[in-house]
Amino acid sequence: MSSYSPIGPVVGIVGAGQLARMSQPPAIALGVELRVLANAPDESAARVIVDTRVGDYRDLADLREFAEGCDVITFDHEHVPTEHIKALTAAGHVVRPGADALVHAQDKAAMRERLTGIGVPCPAWARVSSPADVERFAAEHGWPVVLKAVRGGYDGRGVWVCRSPEEAAQAAAGPFGAGLEMLAEAFVSFERELAVLVARSPHGQGVSYPVVETVQQDGICVEVLAPAPGLDSEAAAQAQRIGLKIANELGVTGLLAVELFETASGLVVNELAMRPHNSGHWTIEGSTTSQFEQHLRAVLDLPLGTPKMTSQVVVMANLLGGDDPDLFKRYEHVLAHDPGIKLHFYGKEVRPGRKIGHVTALGSNLDEVRARARHAAVYLATGEYT
Repeated sequence: MSSYSPIGPVVGIVGAGQLARMSQPPAIALGVELRVLANAPDESAARVIVDTRVGDYRDLADLREFAEGCDVITFDHEHVPTEHIKALTAAGHVVRPGADALVHAQDKAAMRERLTGIGVPCPAWARVSSPADVERFAAEHGWPVVLKAVRGGYDGRGVWVCRSPEEAAQAAAGPFGAGLEMLAEAFVSFERELAVLVARSPHGQGVSYPVVETVQQDGICVEVLAPAPGLDSEAAAQAQRIGLKIANELGVTGLLAVELFETASGLVVNELAMRPHNSGHWTIEGSTTSQFEQHLRAVLDLPLGTPKMTSQVVVMANLLGGDDPDLFKRYEHVLAHDPGIKLHFYGKEVRPGRKIGHVTALGSNLDEVRARARHAAVYLATGEYT
């Protein structure tokens, strides 16, 4: 625990993952003091942020103690119980985003109900509590059916694509048996996945970043292309309008990431996140105002920064852990091979398939920039390049 007196406003971040870690550089520049609530002292952000408190985000007493002295509380994940957020607000703490907004990123059924109600394009969906409910849904909307846990799923977890009644029964046996709330969604035949990142301040100022394409592999985002190549201007503008509309209607304060499917008949909203997001890591070098600085500005109700890109093309490639944990011995090759590449390591233990960092490349030619980012990410993870 820190013993010094803060000079600037104190932003408390519940969670000490890489999102909180990457918020530290812009906080330093803005004169903002960060405090993080970590599960353990060796978590990603706890390694670089002086004012680290260790506690359980599920424990209201730990949250109350953490909140004392903070000017505003925000999050680097969506897992804080909704009722705890309401209790902090009732006690006079400023929490952004608030519980009434954040619940739509925590609870997929609440999200679908609200988005459908405000006319945002969504897949057909329904709450289900048994395999029989899933079959009835499929009889109306067809197979495959996408089953989702209402709360708790991320990076492909808590999501099952079922192509038959047998697959649905098998997938649902565990969650339904455990009493887990589930919903069914019609499978969306999409051409690619997009994302739009918007920010909204408490007094209603809003900005939108360029729409990006996200490339997924086994439910994990492995690459982000900014701006989304080949996306016509009207579709891009529509995606930005959707993001800003959701932020305004839900009363979001801070960042909102809207994950979208591009289909032959238009855009469909897939998921929401109310925090800095993997689809926006490219903004650290690729935008005048990074998503991390923007989130801090928004939750402190400062004027928002411009989201203008600093380069024609930006590609971010996630760095996934391999069998050899010694990344640093491969830095020399990557940095010498491409002095323009930017590396971000999250200070996490290297495990196969785990997100442990990302690389960013900037330029004017998509194929060239994409190849540079891939080379760096593959070589850092494996020591080989194919």
